[in-house]
Amino acid sequence: MKRILLLTGSLLIISSFALQAQDRKESLERDGFYTRETMPARIPIPYQFVRESDVLWSKRIWRIIDLRQKMNYPLYYPTELMQDRESLVQRLVRAIKFNEINAYDPIDDEFTTRMSYEQVVKNLGAEDRPDKQIDENGQEVDVTIKGQIRWGDIKELLIKEDWFFDKQRSVMEVRIIGICPILHKLQILKTGGEEEPSGQIQRVQTFWVYFPEARSVLANTDVFNAFNDAQRISFDDLFWKRHFDSYIIRESNVWDNRLITDYTFTGLQTLLEGERIKTNIFNFEHDLWEY
Repeated sequence: MKRILLLTGSLLIISSFALQAQDRKESLERDGFYTRETMPARIPIPYQFVRESDVLWSKRIWRIIDLRQKMNYPLYYPTELMQDRESLVQRLVRAIKFNEINAYDPIDDEFTTRMSYEQVVKNLGAEDRPDKQIDENGQEVDVTIKGQIRWGDIKELLIKEDWFFDKQRSVMEVRIIGICPILHKLQILKTGGEEEPSGQIQRVQTFWVYFPEARSVLANTDVFNAFNDAQRISFDDLFWKRHFDSYIIRESNVWDNRLITDYTFTGLQTLLEGERIKTNIFNFEHDLWEY
């Protein structure tokens, strides 16, 4: 069913599917037999203070979390707005909307340019777009199709992190610096023929979030537990305990921090090179000890 609105003397037709709200609606009744109070009141575990003189060694790493892998499902789902839980990207976007955290432009990964909520929505492919439709009188009118965020199309996360060895405590640690959701967009290739159109997947970096700033938000957002709904951890706990699967795509290097794909060129060699970098970090820590 279509609704007809009169705006500035012209007909604006908005389809009913376009009227679906981007924000989840609040329950009018308590959805459950008890009130969940523990998780919303949590605060992140503070990082151990590290002096510059105690950092014996450090290495910057970029890695990809593929949300389609089974181990990463708690970060990916739900792909639709629900009452009792949110996906990681849904929570980050909501925090950006209400100015709980800042979003940064993906032109670089150094947090140099802030983004507004409207810019984030546009990068997620959910901006409103003009169109033309035929009204009930057979006349062509201008309409606006309300954009919607397709949460299911955000299939990867780009993680920027620092590994370092603290000689004061004799431990190897990792600190996540930033998170960037990656949108998979189908680009239709115009071949010029009459055959069926073909396309290729584009991986679009949408926005960066400074992780230390976002920890206060992630610490009070729970993650789905497939074994027990009453015992859930937070997104901050999930990253703290490294309960995700990923692969390395870049390490800090003298060649403008080039990607692994810039010098391996094949999928298998890229994965093997990422494993080599991970093994080197492990071996460095192992070689510091004597038995």
